[in-house]
Amino acid sequence: MGAGRMGSLIRTTAEAMRDAAGGAAFTVVAQFGFDLAEAAEAPAADVLIDFSNVATLPATLAYARRCGCAVVSGTTGYTDEQLAQLRELGSEVPVVWSGNYSIGVAALRHLTAQATRELPGFDVEIVECHHNQKADAPSGTAKMLLDEVIAARDDAEAHPVFGREGMCGARDAHEIGVHALRGGTVAGVHTVSFFGTDEEVSLTHRATSRQIFVNGALAAATKLAAREPGFYTFDELMF
Repeated sequence: MGAGRMGSLIRTTAEAMRDAAGGAAFTVVAQFGFDLAEAAEAPAADVLIDFSNVATLPATLAYARRCGCAVVSGTTGYTDEQLAQLRELGSEVPVVWSGNYSIGVAALRHLTAQATRELPGFDVEIVECHHNQKADAPSGTAKMLLDEVIAARDDAEAHPVFGREGMCGARDAHEIGVHALRGGTVAGVHTVSFFGTDEEVSLTHRATSRQIFVNGALAAATKLAAREPGFYTFDELMF
């Protein structure tokens, strides 16, 4: 599901991959864009890899239920209600959703949680940068990093502040800044900075191409196909 840059790269990579015996590792039976009627008529697959748009979620759910296939979802921008629908689908088929399928970003999330625990009292700011065609902001990965900070921080009042403007006053000790930059062809850069008195620690992941996300999604598809129904995290599948 998805015929844009990510969907097209996933397809070409999958079709080129070979198994240990030299045979095709994947067979692509269909690819859908915004013509959702195609999804209703497409043949069944073992796994649906969805890097599309929030508007196609009903078609994703309908296809998975009709075919009984696993779902690897990398679509970002979902509301809490839409993510709840994906979780509910996990009661019928194996489902994994992640805002980022990079192994390096998974490590960044783990390191962010560790740094948050070990640097109490430090101000935390998250900055993400993507190409000028990205539709949602902040990125799904930035939201995942935010979740790691809030979960690891011993602060019931911790809350995000999405950008700042005007006479916003001094920084609230409980806030976590989240900022989105857009421009050019940037595949994705995420930085989590910790500001203390007279010192600063920053953790950065820089993607130089979308291929890392494609490779992670295909690896997840291979593992998910063998799982029982459930809603899985990327970490649960890969680690």
